[in-house]
Amino acid sequence: MYSKRSQQPLLGSKAESRPPLSRHSTLGEIHSIAEAKAANRKRYTYAAGFLVLSLISFAVQTETAVYIQHNLKWNKAYCMLYFTHGSWTLLWPTQLLILRLQRWHEPWEVFWRRHIKLLRQTAQMVEQRVPHQSAIASKRSPVPYMLRMTAMITCALTVAGGSWYVAVDLTTASDLTAIYNCSAFFAYAFSIPLLHEKVRFSKVFAVIVAIIGVLIVAYGDQSPSKHGSKSGGGAGGDMAPDPSNARDRPLGNLIIGVGSVLYGLYEVLYKRFACPPDGTSPGRGMIFANTFGSMIGSFTLLVLWIPLPILHFMGWETFELPRGEAAWMMAISVSANAIFSGSFLVLMSLTSPVLSSVAALLTIFIVAIIDQILPPPLKTPLTPAALAGGLLIIAAFALLSYATYKEMGEEAKRKVAEEIDEDEFDD
Repeated sequence: MYSKRSQQPLLGSKAESRPPLSRHSTLGEIHSIAEAKAANRKRYTYAAGFLVLSLISFAVQTETAVYIQHNLKWNKAYCMLYFTHGSWTLLWPTQLLILRLQRWHEPWEVFWRRHIKLLRQTAQMVEQRVPHQSAIASKRSPVPYMLRMTAMITCALTVAGGSWYVAVDLTTASDLTAIYNCSAFFAYAFSIPLLHEKVRFSKVFAVIVAIIGVLIVAYGDQSPSKHGSKSGGGAGGDMAPDPSNARDRPLGNLIIGVGSVLYGLYEVLYKRFACPPDGTSPGRGMIFANTFGSMIGSFTLLVLWIPLPILHFMGWETFELPRGEAAWMMAISVSANAIFSGSFLVLMSLTSPVLSSVAALLTIFIVAIIDQILPPPLKTPLTPAALAGGLLIIAAFALLSYATYKEMGEEAKRKVAEEIDEDEFDD
């Protein structure tokens, strides 16, 4: 028996001294580290693509949602939440169509069997927290586990998104923006116990800078803001109320504070209990992320319709489908939300909840720029506060991206070194 640090036999051991690493082993280690770096670059390349897609779709959804609620006067909070989250059901069928087009000449039976097998194996990897299908210890069905996780994560997401709609008429635009987007901090806080995230100064500093940027955007000027929430939380980037309309500011702040905590928790729960563990191929992670998004959408459609008749009969929100222009704009907004949400789920699967949460804050700045170039009366001037806060958010995202990429590289090197060390030790 040997000590891996000293490479010498332990006292009392009858084993002989371990021979030094061979040139072949050294070359193998270099090759494994190079492969790990290539995998990280591929993962970040995919993540960058889905980040761009999520930012574009968010901007479309935000502007259409604002137009529906404030220009067309169709303001049905929970109904819009139900439609937007329910639209996630389309993620898996759309993905299946794309995959099928890529394998058009393959017989359908073979394609379908291979796809279902991949999803089943990935779900088993998620449940058992193993990065390779060869390490799956049990062949039991992962369906009960995925159903429980879908219910838990969807409820956290729905309450977080619903809190925005409840607080929207109770507090100010500034408070709504600042408090809800502090979910980036709570995502990091929950990542420490649930994901075993290490407390690193660079990440803490980046999150703090991002939140400072949000505070500058929120409180730097007193004009009404439409950048009060993240679409992934279900609020859809809807326009926040004018401060003069706030009726019960402390209660509203408390409600949106709970929503901020729950949204951060939702992100971490998704990463911990519904994403393949680190080391899984990026392609497998992307396919499973959109599949789980469809499960969230299906749970929303099948279960979360129950509050609709209750709200209707209580007189709190009369159920009414959008008509005419509102219906077309709602279709665009809902479709954009589905694209954003699918991209955001993939982004969290490929990177981390903290990085994804800070990345979502970029939408505040992007929507502000779009508002600047829209024609009147939709045009909203870009204020110095929005510009300064947006630049801080961008800087925080760049810093966090670099820190995360560097950490992923170090983790990959450590795992490769441990595997080679164990192989040499076993020999």
